[in-house]
Amino acid sequence: MHDRYRSRFRLAGATSRVRRQIALEAARRLWAALVPKGEEPAPGWLEAPSPSEFYLAKRKAAAVLGHRVRPGDLPSDDEVRELLCSLRRDALRHPEPLEGSPGHHDEEESPGAVASLADHLDRFALYKLRLAPLESVKQNPKYHPEGDALYHSLQVFQLARDARPYDEEFLLAALLHDVGKAIDPLNHAAAGVEALRGAVTERTLWLIAHHMDLLGARERTLSPRRRRELEASEYFADLTLLRDLDDAGRVPGQAVESLDEALAYLQGLEQESYLDHDPIDPASHGGADSFAGRPKPHD
Repeated sequence: MHDRYRSRFRLAGATSRVRRQIALEAARRLWAALVPKGEEPAPGWLEAPSPSEFYLAKRKAAAVLGHRVRPGDLPSDDEVRELLCSLRRDALRHPEPLEGSPGHHDEEESPGAVASLADHLDRFALYKLRLAPLESVKQNPKYHPEGDALYHSLQVFQLARDARPYDEEFLLAALLHDVGKAIDPLNHAAAGVEALRGAVTERTLWLIAHHMDLLGARERTLSPRRRRELEASEYFADLTLLRDLDDAGRVPGQAVESLDEALAYLQGLEQESYLDHDPIDPASHGGADSFAGRPKPHD
């Protein structure tokens, strides 16, 4: 694993409380800077801070809390955004100003749980927020010769669209199945489920949660009991197809639509606009039945 991932997840595993404290203090600082006392946030307030402003808020938060943290071990901008959403939720519930000014660290008074971004953002904006970081997630070329995790996800989505152009829940599972790789590559399925809870249906969550399980079956590591549990699900056939498409979407140089185009297609399902699209020939980019000669699939 790359050093930048080692450092990040050493902190996440051993000092997750420190990471959350820093994220919360950074959110408080940004909230105080963005929202005048007693006023409502301006439209687009959540996206207003620049990456440098997020970084500065996190560095100052770490210093105020007395933590010496390397830049690569700081919480992500998304973690801070989620806590900003939580602060806004509490502000709506409590008309009096929050004790959210810099220097207030009583966790008893802080938001009890991270608010789902789905409560505050259009769900397609949330999907984009979760997917965009995958472009920086480089994968093991032995198993993913195609390149970064976003490119892989777009290939899987394209194959899924050929197979199930009408099935939004399945298409979302295909597009979002690896979002956890930008959060915790050591357990990306579980991380993805937590990042998307409340923004997708239970069927989509189940498919994302279990998309690695049948890979284990192929490598003879899935117990008979676990196999029976999966087969008992009404979504087992969907999971089998998703596993096939996940394995197939690993073609170097394959032409795919952009992330914005993929999201626009999903949004258009409400108007059944997919009926106006010319179907893409699966054979042109390795359809679900075209797996010969591929590297042995991994994660």
